[in-house]
Amino acid sequence: MDRTLLLNTTFEPLGVLSWKKAVTIIFLGKVEVVREYEKEIRGVSMSIRQPAVIRLVRFVRNNHTTVKFSRKNIFLRDDYTCQYCGKRYDPKGLTCDHIIPRSRGGTTGWANIVTSCIRCNHKKGNKLPEEADMYPKKRPSRPNGFYLLMLHLGVGVKSLPDYWKDYLFLRD
Repeated sequence: MDRTLLLNTTFEPLGVLSWKKAVTIIFLGKVEVVREYEKEIRGVSMSIRQPAVIRLVRFVRNNHTTVKFSRKNIFLRDDYTCQYCGKRYDPKGLTCDHIIPRSRGGTTGWANIVTSCIRCNHKKGNKLPEEADMYPKKRPSRPNGFYLLMLHLGVGVKSLPDYWKDYLFLRD
C-alpha cells in the first residue's frame, strides 16, 4: 500500500498522503504514527514499518466542512453516474444538468444540479422532470467535506486499506 491516512489531533480524517511524505513529517516530529502496515521500509542505517495511519501532533483548523461547488465535486457526489439512466461514465462523457432549467427559474447550486450523460441531457433538454418523464435517481444535496473525502478515497471499493476503517467509521 502506498497511501497513508492523515488524521487531525481529534482523529478526524484530513486527507491521504504518500508514504514517503508521511515518513518525512514523522521524522520532522509533526505527526505520530497510529497504525502501521506489515511492510518495512529499509534505509542504510535503519528500518521502519510503513505508516498506515498518522495523526497530527498539533490541531489544525479543518476548512473542508463546506465543499466548493464545482463540476468535479458534482461528479464525485453522484459517483460519476448519470442520475437519469443510472450508467457510470468517464468524466468526458458527462455533463451537469439543471433539474429545473435556468430558463424556467432554476438556480445553479447543489440542490438543482445533477450529473447527466450527454444523451440524457439532450433528451431532457429544457423540460421540467415531469414534462420529460425523467427524474433524478437520488435527490441532490450539498455534500459535506467528510463525505466527499470518503468518495475521493473510494469508500466501497475493495482497495480501501483495512487499517483505515476504524478511523473512517467503516468497521462492521
